[in-house]
Amino acid sequence: MSLEIRIAASTDAEAACNVLRRSIKECCELDHKNDPAILDAWLGNKTPQMVANWFSSPTNYSLVALSEGAVVGVALLTGAGKLALCYLLPEAQRRGIGKALLTRVEEQACSWGVKALQLHSTASGKDFFAQRGYTDAGKVRSPYGVETVFFWKQLDEDATCPNAPKRKKFCNCNSA
Repeated sequence: MSLEIRIAASTDAEAACNVLRRSIKECCELDHKNDPAILDAWLGNKTPQMVANWFSSPTNYSLVALSEGAVVGVALLTGAGKLALCYLLPEAQRRGIGKALLTRVEEQACSWGVKALQLHSTASGKDFFAQRGYTDAGKVRSPYGVETVFFWKQLDEDATCPNAPKRKKFCNCNSA
């Protein structure tokens, strides 16, 4: 399997949109329960034009994962430190691609000086983020009607950001 992760371009929007739509429909059934109203709301903004807009925004860091030259994954980090997208085609799951995308996103967040990443995970993705050191901070209802899990991860003290400046102590006291 050849894997390439690169910055997403607007020309990737159609293939990335396909990843988003298939992943939501096929991998997130636990979340949407095949409810047409939830699916319509969730997929409503997952159009090639909207994805191209997200990719071209100067405040976003967007990635695509390619296997054998085809887009199989997409991730998007906002300048505010929110992982807004991290989706894979169903057949691309459990092959290390999601982990590779997340690693690149975390590295970018570190380079921007982001101290903590945050995201809203589906029930389907909950274990993936928990296994990568993200802290479950409770449930939040999404605008499209799905209950999500709010996750966050401290980056500045994590091995993800080895070059991040360490926090200064305010005193030289020892805590016992």
